[in-house]
Order: sequence, then C-alpha cells, then structure tokens
Amino acid sequence: MLTYLRIVMYSEAVEEAVKLLRVNDVRWVHTAFVDIRGVMHDIVVPAREYIEGDAFRYGVGFDGSSVKGFRGIEESDMVIIPDPRTLAVIPWIKEESQRSAIVLGDVYESYGEPDPSEACPRGYVAKHAEKTCEEMGLTAFIGAEIEHFVFKSIDPTKLVWDLWVGPRDHEFESWGAPRILPESPEISPGGYIIKPRDAYLRPPPEDTTLEYRNEVASILEDSFRFKLERHHHEVATAGQVEVNFRFGRLVETADKVIYYKFVAKNIAKIHGLIATFMPKPIYLDNASGMHVHVSLWSGDRNIMYDEDDSYAELSQEARYFIGGLLEHARALTAICCPTVNSYKRLVPGFEAPIYVIWSRRNRSALVRIPMYLRGSEYALHKRIEYRAVDPSCNPYLAFSCIIAAGLDGVKRKIDPGDPVDENVYRLPDERRRALGIKELPSTLKEALEDMEGDDIIHRTLGSHIFDRFIEYKMEEWRQYSMYITPWEIVKYLDC
Repeated sequence: MLTYLRIVMYSEAVEEAVKLLRVNDVRWVHTAFVDIRGVMHDIVVPAREYIEGDAFRYGVGFDGSSVKGFRGIEESDMVIIPDPRTLAVIPWIKEESQRSAIVLGDVYESYGEPDPSEACPRGYVAKHAEKTCEEMGLTAFIGAEIEHFVFKSIDPTKLVWDLWVGPRDHEFESWGAPRILPESPEISPGGYIIKPRDAYLRPPPEDTTLEYRNEVASILEDSFRFKLERHHHEVATAGQVEVNFRFGRLVETADKVIYYKFVAKNIAKIHGLIATFMPKPIYLDNASGMHVHVSLWSGDRNIMYDEDDSYAELSQEARYFIGGLLEHARALTAICCPTVNSYKRLVPGFEAPIYVIWSRRNRSALVRIPMYLRGSEYALHKRIEYRAVDPSCNPYLAFSCIIAAGLDGVKRKIDPGDPVDENVYRLPDERRRALGIKELPSTLKEALEDMEGDDIIHRTLGSHIFDRFIEYKMEEWRQYSMYITPWEIVKYLDC
C-alpha cells in the first residue's frame, strides 16, 4: 500500500512539474546534483525531454569519472534521476530563448540498479538517514541558519592585514553595494562606517546589503517555494548577511541549502557582486557559520520537549541525543567544517564553538538549547542547535551525520553530562580541565584523523563516500601545508 501511495504521489509531482514547464514556456532545464563536496553540477536539457519525453523516468546520463568522488574512468557512466518536487523556474532569466528551470535529483549507476549509487550524497546518504529515523518511529526536522558574505570584488594579489588602510574604490552601485576588498570595513553611500564585528542587525543607511537580501529572499519565496522567516545583516562588517527559512525534513532542507546558494550567487552576479560561502574570508572579523537546528518527532509529538524539566524543558531523549553529538563531535567536525579555512573560524572570541559542551542560551557552547519561548503551548519549538557547522559543507552529508550521531546517543543512552552555563572562552584553563571540557579539532587534518576512527560516521556515509572524502580532503590539507603564505614571508623574512 505504501509503495502504491508513493507511486501515485510521484506521478502527481511529475504532472505538476510538467505543467509548470508548460505554463512558463520553459525552454531549458538545468538537471542538477552535487558531488561529495556539496558543489553543484548540472546538465542543461531541452524542456521537451521533460514535457514530451521520459527524462523524469529514465534520467540524464553523464560521465561520473569527471565528478569529484564519484567513479573511476573504467566505470564512469552514471545517470541522474530528477526529483520533480524540486523543480523551479529560474525567474531572473527573461529572454524567450533562454527561459530555464532547475531540478535536483539522485545519481544512479547506469546499469539500472533500483537504488541510488553509493556515491550520491542525496539519494544514498541523506535518504538512508531519513529511513533510519523512520525505522525508529521518528521524523527529524532540520533548520539551517546560513551566513555568507557579499563582496564587490576580491583580488587575492592585493589582500592587506590592516582593516582600515586597504585599497578601496569609493564608487558605489546606485542600490547601495560598496566596492570594497574583503578586508575593508563596510562604508555606506552616506559615508557611515561599520566597524569590524559591529554590524549585527544594522539598518540602512549603514547596512548596504538590504536590497540584495530582499531580492534573494523574494525569489526564494516566490519561485523556489521557501517560507522565509527573517533576514538581516550579520556581525562582520564587510557585507555579511543571513537569510533564514523555515525548517523541513532532512533531504528537503538540504535541497533548500543548495538552492539558497544557487540563488544568492546568481543574484550577486547580476548586480556585479560576488557571494561567497567561504567560512572565514576576513582577517580579524567574524566568520560565516551554518548553525543547524534539530527536533525529533514521533507522529505529531515533539519528543524533545518535557514540561517537567526545570532546566530547559528538555526530554531525556533530547539529552541522549545531545550526548551522541558530544560523543561524536570531533569526527563530525570533518564533515561539518570540511575546509582548511573552516578552522580559522573555530577560534576563541568570534562566536564560533571550540569547546565540546552543551548549555541553554549560551552561544559559547557547541550544543545550545534556544530558550526564546517557554511553556507547553510552545512545545513544537523545542529543539537543539548544533553550532560547529559552516556553509562550505555538503548539507546532505552534514545533516545525515548530525542525525546519526544524535540517534546513536538515543540508542546507547549516552549521558551528555552537566550543562555549562558560563562563557567558556573566559574560563581559566584550570577551570576547564576541572570540568573535563574537551576541544574540537583545530585543523582539518586533526578532524580527518578523528573521522577515520568513527564507526557511526563511516556507516552513515558508506565506505565509498567515507574513503573518497578522507582521500580528497587529506590531499587538500597536503596542498595547503606546502603553500608559502604572505603571512610567513612577513613573519620570517628577517630570520
């Protein structure tokens, strides 16, 4: 019966997608998927292959050996099967011959296996994680707070250490975006200067990103079926923004992260800007994170809520879930913070977590329990926030591993220990040692070494992605380790 219902729902979704293509006179369909890094790839297919042909049923073939982490040249034929529920018309493409839509899908082996390829982050890893929840009688809902920077230009040959004296072009776009290098403070057309780490929730005229955010948010709502909650300028001075959208199931939210990046980058390009999800592009200013909110439901009941808990209205299952996150935190970091640059964010003093603790309200904790609302009427809002994630991650892999780590805590009844309600950044070393507080890895190499020994992460990703991810990221670390940076030249030239 369940299989029959899924077939009916899929058929209805295909009909709706085809109708959308027809009504909007779409000429081209970007048929997209992501590699193990979370980088989008797409194949542009005539819309008639979807409207009159069998593209939704049989998919589109491609060379898997040319995609990072997929297949070798001797087994390179692969197929992407589109998910009709993800199809959206791209609104900024107006010309008749260019009208386009985009659709996300799962990657299959070419020889017709019934399940997605083990190399596919969406179809293999993320959908297996959802199935694991279902087998436990649970549904996981995930929300993601994505931060990113918007720059007018980035020239790696002219980066400077001084935030205030870097080269600047004072010509401004009419809608208010400043032409600045990433190290320069944000200067509004009226001449207002936002100091580093002092831009949080600033309004215009200090905030020069409002029109950009409005446009991105409107497109996400109108064309990509997001439900927006809020958007604002973030803490860092030079064009750091955040656009929040409503939570959803694991695959649904990961799809939205991919589309969010797609829209943010394209709208930036239209206005002559560069949107970057690099975690830490600016020296001595705040970095971009992607805090992940998780709640677990059994039917229509949020099992993370307990009105009898005086500390944070948190159930025992939620505490066990936190215990699993803390247990696997060091290995999780390799997946959730997967670049060399990620670890320049995970340092004290910039609101990023480095200590493996949990707490309510406390933003120096790795796992935070938001406490904006109290009482049984707000039971549906009870959730945990995992803060050691950044927007350079592959959301399908990151969300899956977070859920797997937490569920391991539930299965094994892992006690998270007592919460720490102090600002851990200010605690003396002796006090941290007395509390038994551990730290997250400080480099990508260290995180990968922890990941190698974690069976839960291994089982969640599957051997193929697990091995390819570590291989690729270790090579990335080796390349970085050999590179001579400008900082080293300045620091050691007089030796």
